Formats: sequence, C-alpha cells, structure tokens
Amino acid sequence: MGTRSTIGYALADDSIVSVYCHYDGYPEFNGKVLNEYYTNVDKVRELLDGGDMSSLHTNAGWKNETLSEVGPLRYTSRGENIKDVQPEYSKDLDSYLKHCDDVCGEYAYVFKNNKWHCYQIGNPYSDRKHGAEIPIPVGSINDK
Repeated sequence: MGTRSTIGYALADDSIVSVYCHYDGYPEFNGKVLNEYYTNVDKVRELLDGGDMSSLHTNAGWKNETLSEVGPLRYTSRGENIKDVQPEYSKDLDSYLKHCDDVCGEYAYVFKNNKWHCYQIGNPYSDRKHGAEIPIPVGSINDK
C-alpha cells in the first residue's frame, strides 16, 4: 500500500496544475523532499511536466533494480503514454483538494508564492478537518 498524494503548483489565477504520486506522500517524506529539492517554480514545473509518478524520490526501478540516480519514478519510464498520466488542471484550491480526494490521496501539496503548502485529505486516523493545512516538518529526509 502507498500513502497517495498529489503535487501541484498554483498559477497566477490560483488555478492549480498537479500530478499524482502513489508512494510516501506523508509530510515527513514527500513534504521534506519537496522543500529540499523543489525550491522554485522552474524545478516544480519540470517535476510535474513528467506526469504522474509512483515515487517522488527513489533509486529503485520498476524491476527493483538500483538506478544510478535518485529522483522521481515516473509511470512513463515503464512505458505509459504521457497523455494518460499528464498533469491535471484544477480551477481553484477547492477543486484541487476534491481531485486529490477523488484519486484517494491522503495529502495534497501546492507550491504557491515560493513556498510549499500541505493539506490533509484522507487520513482516517487523524482528528484534523478534511482539507486542513498542516505543517511540513523542517529538515532533510536524511536527518535522523
């Protein structure tokens, strides 16, 4: 099982372009990765241009081989057509959070005003309100 999430960025009109990420969507991993490696809109757009992904930050390939670099494991790298996994467009934050819920996402990330924001969507073990903005822990994913 995975901790599903969506990762997006806000456009000037507050619409959001996003992709789906199947694994490690919780803020202690994907949130930290986003804060550490995707720090400006150009890097975020490059990430999302590749479409939906299995994992945001891994060196394991589709056949469990070790890859030479750590990075996103995209569905296109196993042969899926980018048209089938291309970024989604949401007209506003509410539509984006609904989209995340529709794909069974537990967390929705938005890069807006040069900062990552995280929203909790579908965690049945939390007492937080659906769609509540939650903090992303500070630090590197390599911190112990």
